[in-house]
Amino acid sequence: MSDSPHTTSTSHKAINFAEKLGKFDSLWSPKVIAEMNDYQFKIVKLEGEFVWHQHEDTDETFIVLEGSLNIAFRDGNVTINQGEMYVVPKGVEHKPIAEKLVKAIIIEPRGVVNTGDSDKGDLTAENDVWI
Repeated sequence: MSDSPHTTSTSHKAINFAEKLGKFDSLWSPKVIAEMNDYQFKIVKLEGEFVWHQHEDTDETFIVLEGSLNIAFRDGNVTINQGEMYVVPKGVEHKPIAEKLVKAIIIEPRGVVNTGDSDKGDLTAENDVWI
């Protein structure tokens, strides 16, 4: 069971992605919607280019709900379309790019900073924000 104030042992309600996505407009600022063990499920809206970064200690999963997300790597790229997912392996430098608005789910361990090892403070989102 999660430490989140948003779940209790008597709470039996499905999480609606559209409802949660309708509660915020900020870009590149993941919001936690659930936890499983030490992993968080975060919804996020993406548009434009993010920063080159990596996560030394963990993989990062992207699931695209709407739109098309390109993730650039130093040696190529991958496009993730609506209904698809991709796991970026730990330690691999990457840069998400969304030419148009993308709505996605990110799965990663609790406490992971969205900008990884990058010092781009203006794009670093507050962690553990539940919606």
